[in-house]
Amino acid sequence: MKSFQKELKRRRTFGIISHPDAGKTTLTEKLLLFGGAIQEAGAVKSNKIKKGATSDFMEIERQRGISVATSVLAFEYRDIKINILDTPGHKDFAEDTFRTLTAVDSVIVVIDVAKGVEEQTEKLVEVCRMRNIPMIVFINKMDREGKDAFELLDEIEQKLNLTVTPLSYPIGMGYDFKGIYNIWEKNVNLFTGDPKKDIEDTIEISDLTSNELDELIGNTAADNLREELELAQGVYPEFDKEAYLEGRLQPVFFGSALNNFGVRELLDCFINIAPTPRPKESEERIVKPEEDKFTGFVFKIHANMDPKHRDRLAFIKIVSGKFERNKAYLHVRHNKNLKFSSPNAFFAEKKEIVDVSYPGDIVGLHDTGNFKIGDTLTEGENLNYRGIPSFSPEHFRYINNADPMKSKQLAKGVDQLMDEGVAQLFTLELNGRKIIGTVGALQFEVIQYRLEHEYGAKCTYENLNVYKATWVEAEDEKSEEFKDFKRLKSKFLAKDKKGQLVFLADSQFSLQMTRDKYPNIKFHFTSEF
Repeated sequence: MKSFQKELKRRRTFGIISHPDAGKTTLTEKLLLFGGAIQEAGAVKSNKIKKGATSDFMEIERQRGISVATSVLAFEYRDIKINILDTPGHKDFAEDTFRTLTAVDSVIVVIDVAKGVEEQTEKLVEVCRMRNIPMIVFINKMDREGKDAFELLDEIEQKLNLTVTPLSYPIGMGYDFKGIYNIWEKNVNLFTGDPKKDIEDTIEISDLTSNELDELIGNTAADNLREELELAQGVYPEFDKEAYLEGRLQPVFFGSALNNFGVRELLDCFINIAPTPRPKESEERIVKPEEDKFTGFVFKIHANMDPKHRDRLAFIKIVSGKFERNKAYLHVRHNKNLKFSSPNAFFAEKKEIVDVSYPGDIVGLHDTGNFKIGDTLTEGENLNYRGIPSFSPEHFRYINNADPMKSKQLAKGVDQLMDEGVAQLFTLELNGRKIIGTVGALQFEVIQYRLEHEYGAKCTYENLNVYKATWVEAEDEKSEEFKDFKRLKSKFLAKDKKGQLVFLADSQFSLQMTRDKYPNIKFHFTSEF
């Protein structure tokens, strides 16, 4: 029992979120470097280094320098087991990110010093705020010219509606960037601009009034730092761990992930303050991580992680108890027992088979089509974890088969990609035509690319004018009103993958008219009503 408690306390599972290009994947790489996991971190965009980033393993990600799928990376640092979920920042893949946020215990928000808070960050932070997920903010790219530290802190407070407190403070920025004063540990880390030197030694300065500071960074910079720190300590609240864990206070760090600078400070503080695995709400009750019976849920499915093998992996977040290899667990939705002989733990595309996993860990299970996103596995209890809804897509197109000889491959490919949650599939009631709905237009390219390269199927698209897909809920399906609605709107009705009725409104106006005409029918923008 003792060892279980110890393992539980050792776990930290977090996601990294930000706007595209703020440096999220680079930060992930540098964190791994400290875990001794990779010897030389690869930047996402760099012509000199032929090495791509470890966490981007889909060909299309490497070509475009963006992260499309959420990848899972685990490493050890100072005897703490850290699980990172690196999420795509690109808004076309937001749904994948929202789902990943159901599986993390805390979050690091990365903000670009020059661009400040961008709209994608606002949306993601809102989701974290709704769930009171503890957040740490990392302001990246301090070695470039950008906004003043106070201006950034104000912007974070106003735009993201957060209460911040700086735990490190930059000395200058861009061309004049001298280093970072670590408020949390009271020391100075000087910036050399030479990433090869890896991690510079810090110089402890407990007394800011001492001449030592002037000798290190020059009088002007030292005076500025003293003034700004005094001001910051007057304006911002002191760090309070309880408030952070409840999602009421967000500590801020400054640094440059590309130059490996300020990352160690972030990591050292993170393992001290970040939460161990947290309880999770199921429809039946709240499940605590220290319970001895295993429970977990599928938050992501990824097909063909290895192009040589047609495999599907279901990513499971362990909520409570121990997950053991070769032990039978109940698949709640199917009500049948399943055994897993080779559960995987991850290190980007490298996988290792694990015998035992603990709450907070992410395990990959080989799947032959049993799992859907949101499924629950338990030791026998009927539990259903909630909080993985489908959102109404923004873009809709008909999907057509471009090669009649390959219709089976196309059907299988579309089926698997939809299980993965890449997009949503609607089938028209009238003629059975298939419609794909996505959050972003880039998604269509990804689907086309993956169908061709992973399933050998070609597809073409045809535009379709749909404003929103809304899930239909009728109080009485036998009523005249509902029959009338189905008759008049028959060409706008479709079924989603679960067989739920969906109304495809072609404009905001027609949706409003339909709502007014049929007051007893409800139209929902998410599938979880």
